[in-house]
Amino acid sequence: MFTFAWPSMILLVFLPFIVRYLLPPARRGGDQAAVRFAYMNRIMSAFSDVTLKASISSYFLLSLLSLLWLSLVVALMQPQIINKIEDIPSEGYDIILAVDLSGSMRAMDFQKGWLPVSRFDIAREVVGDFVKGRKEDRIGLVLFGSFAYQYAPLTMDHKAVVKMLNDTVISMAGDGTAIGDAIGLSVKALRDRPEKSRIIILLTDGEDTASSIPPLQAAKLAKQYGIKIYTIGIGRDGMIPYGFGMARTVSDGKLLRSIAQQTGGSFFAASDTDALIKVYEQIDRLEKTKAESRTYVTRTPLFRYPLGFAFFLLFLMAVTPLFVSNIPRERGGRYA
Repeated sequence: MFTFAWPSMILLVFLPFIVRYLLPPARRGGDQAAVRFAYMNRIMSAFSDVTLKASISSYFLLSLLSLLWLSLVVALMQPQIINKIEDIPSEGYDIILAVDLSGSMRAMDFQKGWLPVSRFDIAREVVGDFVKGRKEDRIGLVLFGSFAYQYAPLTMDHKAVVKMLNDTVISMAGDGTAIGDAIGLSVKALRDRPEKSRIIILLTDGEDTASSIPPLQAAKLAKQYGIKIYTIGIGRDGMIPYGFGMARTVSDGKLLRSIAQQTGGSFFAASDTDALIKVYEQIDRLEKTKAESRTYVTRTPLFRYPLGFAFFLLFLMAVTPLFVSNIPRERGGRYA
């Protein structure tokens, strides 16, 4: 649809007429004495070609000047084409995925087919599938180990979030487990978002060992902002294959359950691959109720076309006197 961003600028078309009306008329020397000459007609006929040139130049330049002013006014009106306007109802949430990267995520107590895989490898795959399924949500990524940091801001670019998640490695944030710091940082990322749309999904396999903020205190802060926290305890307790040997891992399901209950979320225990997949499927079913309306407007500005035409007219005005001066003079029925 063709339209103007500033249609009121059309009033500038009348500005030259207003200025002409307000300015005093040019004096033509009416009080001066006239000199009468008997052969004035002969003199005027000798300079008839000069008069013709002046007349042609005057009318042509006046026409160019009028078109120039009209082109500038049209450019100021900001012509544009609106390609598309859509009002799209959608189900959108703001979700922060807090993912544990501590050293214990290397434990090989999951399987993919017949092959054993680490907790982090299977979690990364399942979380990536979850992100791809949340097409209308803004999703951010917080990673934590000994400390927590926001790795991806809230965005609708889910492919970028999945790619960034796939590029992570275990222990890149240290070997500890800072659950409280991860919750606090996630709350900071969500606190300015619309109410009743803020969610944290916390995935961890161990006890809190490195937080500067106690996890339950961070959960109280989340509750103050109306943020739900879904907690997932991944892996099994006990002696687990770890690297080339065995290691004992212990999770704190009681803490994770308290965090979830305090904020109105839910706690899930994922001890194997199927359980972890079902956890995210259940979360996906729980959180798809918020309707949000968004309007998309795509505009194509066109002001450069009348502006370019105005520069072209300005060029013609500059060269017109050169062409007019070359009109041949008539002498004795022939052109000089």
